Amino acid sequence: MLQCCSLYMVASCSAVPVTDLLDRASQRSDTLHSLSTTLTKELDSHFPPIGRVITPRPSMCHTSSLQTPNDKAQALQISFVPAMSHFSALFLQEADLLSLVRSLLQAWIDPLVVLSTSANTLPHPAQSSIFNKIQEMQEHSKSLGDGLDILSSKMGPAAQTISFLPYRRGNDIGQDRISKLINFHFLLSCFRRDSHKIDSFLKVLRCRAAKMHPQMC
Repeated sequence: MLQCCSLYMVASCSAVPVTDLLDRASQRSDTLHSLSTTLTKELDSHFPPIGRVITPRPSMCHTSSLQTPNDKAQALQISFVPAMSHFSALFLQEADLLSLVRSLLQAWIDPLVVLSTSANTLPHPAQSSIFNKIQEMQEHSKSLGDGLDILSSKMGPAAQTISFLPYRRGNDIGQDRISKLINFHFLLSCFRRDSHKIDSFLKVLRCRAAKMHPQMC
């Protein structure tokens, strides 16, 4: 638990340079995406064949309405403002990218609770392992979100803007075994896709900050 709080505590310290803050955030997001990838593989090992056919399309993920770059390559194309005399000028466009990251994290607070609750009764041989990893994802997601909240406050109004994407599917992922596995798998696949975006965007921000060595202190 102490480790999961480290990003928030570090971000709260005004003496820490932005490169270090973004490096820690990138490490946290990398762990988050790795967990979601591992979980998806565990579910694939016991996924009903019919699930490949009737699983909802990615466009049905509740975050699909948020316009974001699809990957790191597209994120790198966001226009970059050359460094001026003040740090905020450097992050004029990067603040928008951080806003997207924070919006995605915010959008997954409730769905991660649904995954955690549903994992308790998931009809899967690795149910216990899946439940534990979902718990880890919740902790890492909260820690990352708390740290980025502090970071965004140092980057101006654009970084503090959040697009709210409510999760409207409710807590019930299905009554029968196949429905539970398919809906759980779909929700997790949506999170895996978004965690990949979060990780990619933060790595872009970290690389840009490292080039200029700006300080927030």
